[in-house]
This record gives sequence, C-alpha cells and structure tokens, in this order.
Amino acid sequence: MLVRVDLARIVIREQVDSQMIVLRERDGERHFPILIGLNEAAAIDRRIKGIEPVRPLTHDLMANIIENLDGTLEKVVVSDLRDHTFYATLVIRRNGDLIPVDARPSDAIALGVAAETPIYVEEEVLRAVWAPEEPDTEQP
Repeated sequence: MLVRVDLARIVIREQVDSQMIVLRERDGERHFPILIGLNEAAAIDRRIKGIEPVRPLTHDLMANIIENLDGTLEKVVVSDLRDHTFYATLVIRRNGDLIPVDARPSDAIALGVAAETPIYVEEEVLRAVWAPEEPDTEQP
C-alpha cells in the first residue's frame, strides 16, 4: 500500500558531505529522514524556491526530456529499503501508459518538487524506518 507523504524539511550543512531531507506522512504522524548529497539537496532547495538557472541543470534536463517526450511525472514512490539504502521509482505517464523508472529518492524528489508531483512511500518502508517516540516515564 502506498502512503502519501510530503517533503517536510531540508537540512543543508555545507561543512559535511551528507545532507538530509525529512518526509512526513500527509495524514498521520510518521516521518523519517533520508541522507542525500549536497548537490541533490541544493537542487531540491532551488526547485522549491523556483530559482531558475540560466541553463538547465541535471534535474531541469530530466524534466525537459520527460516533457518533450510527451510524458508527465505522475508520482514519485520511495519503493524499497535495502541495506540502509532507499530506492525510489519515478512513475511517468506517456500515451496512457505508466512507465516506472528506477531512481535515487533524492533525484526523484528533486525532479518532482518543481511540479508539485505527489510523493508516496510503500507502507513496508514506512514501518521499517519509523518507530513512535516513547514518552519519558522516569520521574525525578
């Protein structure tokens, strides 16, 4: 089962290699981080803010290719978690057909955020990465 999520936060720390995005369940409390690279974090941030480069960067190029081939990015799905690595799928609609394309979640989200493409996570992935916080039961 697919669960709709939103990009809740981008954490960019230029002093370190790993950046972070947080996906949050749209109609619930579950959320989880995904570590990504600085370039992908910057691309997501730029595309959310609507900053257009003079020439197309990688994610702009991918969007242009999909559009010029008469396709639309229908959804992004964080589809799997294996060996601490997330996997994603771009679902592209073209001529009535749905075409799944394997992608890194950071690239898929960077591509999708500019067009407000819906993001989903497989329920099994959400269950694997989210544990409710337990209240502090210790008393002074």
